[in-house]
Amino acid sequence: MNARAPLPWTDANQQLLAAEFARLRARLEKPGEPPPRQDAQQLAQARAALDGDGAADQLSAAFGLSAFERDLLLLCAGVEMDAGLADLCAQAQGRGGGLRHASFSLALGALDGAHWSALSPQRPLRRWRLLDVDDTADLSTARLRIEERVLHFLAGLNELDVRLRPLLRPTQQLAHAAPAHTAAAQRIADWIAAEDGGPLPVYVLEGDDPGAQEDVAARAARAAGLSCLTMQAEDIPTAAAERDALLTLWQRDAVLLGAALHIEAADALPPAARQFAEQAGGLCFLAVREPVSLRAPSRHCAVSRPQEADRLALWRQALGPEAAAHAGAGLEQAASQFGLDSRSLQLTAAALAPQLQDSAADSAALLWQACAQASRRRLDGLAQRLAPAARWDDLVLPEPQLSVLRQIAAHLRQRYRVHQDWGFAAAQSRGLGLATLFTGESGTGKTMAAEALARETGLDLYRIDLSAVISKYIGETEKNLRRLFEAAEDGGAILLFDEADALFGKRSEVKDSHDRYANIEISYLLQRMESYRGLAVLTTNLKSNLDGAFLRRLRFVVQFPFPDLEQRARIWGGVFPAATPTRGLDPRQLARLNLTGGSIRNVALNAAFLAADAGTEVTMAHVLQAAHAEAAKRERPLADAETRGWP
Repeated sequence: MNARAPLPWTDANQQLLAAEFARLRARLEKPGEPPPRQDAQQLAQARAALDGDGAADQLSAAFGLSAFERDLLLLCAGVEMDAGLADLCAQAQGRGGGLRHASFSLALGALDGAHWSALSPQRPLRRWRLLDVDDTADLSTARLRIEERVLHFLAGLNELDVRLRPLLRPTQQLAHAAPAHTAAAQRIADWIAAEDGGPLPVYVLEGDDPGAQEDVAARAARAAGLSCLTMQAEDIPTAAAERDALLTLWQRDAVLLGAALHIEAADALPPAARQFAEQAGGLCFLAVREPVSLRAPSRHCAVSRPQEADRLALWRQALGPEAAAHAGAGLEQAASQFGLDSRSLQLTAAALAPQLQDSAADSAALLWQACAQASRRRLDGLAQRLAPAARWDDLVLPEPQLSVLRQIAAHLRQRYRVHQDWGFAAAQSRGLGLATLFTGESGTGKTMAAEALARETGLDLYRIDLSAVISKYIGETEKNLRRLFEAAEDGGAILLFDEADALFGKRSEVKDSHDRYANIEISYLLQRMESYRGLAVLTTNLKSNLDGAFLRRLRFVVQFPFPDLEQRARIWGGVFPAATPTRGLDPRQLARLNLTGGSIRNVALNAAFLAADAGTEVTMAHVLQAAHAEAAKRERPLADAETRGWP
């Protein structure tokens, strides 16, 4: 005769629960008498059929329930699941078919091992909200009701409490991890394993790579035999009562699910989230951008964006061997230039890999474009992206200035080789930024030079609106600058600070708190510029407005002179597009107008509109009329020498 196949755990647990309810029915029917032999046999058989512990035993062990507390909890569950047990509760309390519920006085009289402390707020039944007590009656006669989440657990359904679901999601482990992040996860796992069984510290993950922080939390939790759930710091209630209620729900579900908590602070850590992490208990990870101090015991681990060598390794893993091989040297260039966080990098790689496997595709160009697109997401909301139209040939500057601009472009192109292959990044961790000052009168070509650099290097160019950065509120300018530079790190974009002397002027003498904080903000900016791995182009009309400490932090300073006669003639010679109809224009004569390159372009555009409206070609007369308008705008009438001999 074949042995009966073992029951699935859920079915066996249901049988055990039914046997427990039968035992409790007997206690209510005949208080003080031993349970019938048949009920005891049924209970023993149900336990034997289980592979492991039943849900009631698991819950009792997890929360340290006494035998009386366990039976009281089962009694409340039976009222919800067993009609006969509910009827007996009503009869035992002399209420006929009225309110059918368990009460503490009923349990004290019918169940073994009764103790008054079971319903103390410090005991597990109420501490962990396993039971709810109706507060409209005396404690002994108040209605006791099992929490729905606990009832489902006893029935074999272990799912996150419905009140927590809007706030929590499964912590995501990335498909690939940078070597530094794998090491961080292992280090935390070792810390956890070395704990002596007491309360765990809060594990603070500090850095600017949220995806990697989440991945490290998931890996470390898994090594500890736990799942992990993520909560956003800003979703934690600020009201103490709401936060305490949420904390209790989480702590209970952390035990029931065997889960760790990962709190993610997208920006500055809110006080409510700090307090929640300090009180969470169990295994808790707190992911923050900047270092924080907690009142609870904590251990701190840096989890920042992968450095260039790690980024290259991560790209190769995420793309796969074939796609990485097709990318060739373009992969090193992209890894050097684009500091994408771990999640963005892998999402970009997953979308790009099929295209890179096409041998006919320009793999390097595809990779660069995809990285540029991914890096724009954050920065587009903080600055204005410019479409660079200028080329090197459009720049009319003396050779020394052009030479410096070519050097800047070389720095941008050869970052990986010099910093990584040649070891400069390891030998010199500070001062690797490429901050540049363009100084000169308005219209002398500063913005055009930035456009030419962007076009030459294939980088995005962003103009920074200083009015959106500078804040009258203490500390806000620093916060705005941090957001800006962190977003720019994604792609190493060129940052163009127009009229930078408004923000980077001579540091003031400290006369009050606002002066002191203004100087702190400038110092913070200098620090960010020094560490920014892209190019920050600062333009100013007055170099003298910048103080010496600031100038010493700059890698290059380019003086844009007012164009001389020969340079103005060159600008006039190329200012009208080939499709523009012209007649009798003399660049040498036009060059006698003392105008900057920017003003020359304004005059040419206005002259074109005048000619188009008149239905003729652009002539010297149209240019002269437009030049007078430009001079009036600048409140500097044209001198006789500028227009003498004008046809």
